[in-house]
Amino acid sequence: MSLTGVVLSSGRPVDLCELRLTSTYGAIPEGYPCRPVNDLRIKDLLATAERAFPLSPLHLVPPSRELPDQYAGALGPVELLPPVACVGAFRSTALDPAHDPDLYRSALTVVWFQPTPQIPTDCAAETPLRELPWEQLAQDYEL
Repeated sequence: MSLTGVVLSSGRPVDLCELRLTSTYGAIPEGYPCRPVNDLRIKDLLATAERAFPLSPLHLVPPSRELPDQYAGALGPVELLPPVACVGAFRSTALDPAHDPDLYRSALTVVWFQPTPQIPTDCAAETPLRELPWEQLAQDYEL
């Protein structure tokens, strides 16, 4: 059973089967949000997603990066990512029409950032999430 369903812009329905939400900056012990810190956060999040879902392809939705007018420190200007980091395991019908629809599904693990800790629903999913090119990114697997 899925948490929610989202219909992609291509018309393909996908199910969100597992969702992990974390604070984007909750684990930063010191310093400030800047490009090097953000790049490390993204790298760590991708590594965590890969360990959690090793059999599924992984895709990062490139996050927006805000540059507020604040003092630049030693690591460069302040750069903010959206406050909630998300890792979602999505499933859909098989990609290959030759696969038996009762025995095969397609899967994709997606990492993205969003402004609130809200589960993306069909009505509330961010546009970049809806624009996933599922047919190019996902992979079929046998049940």
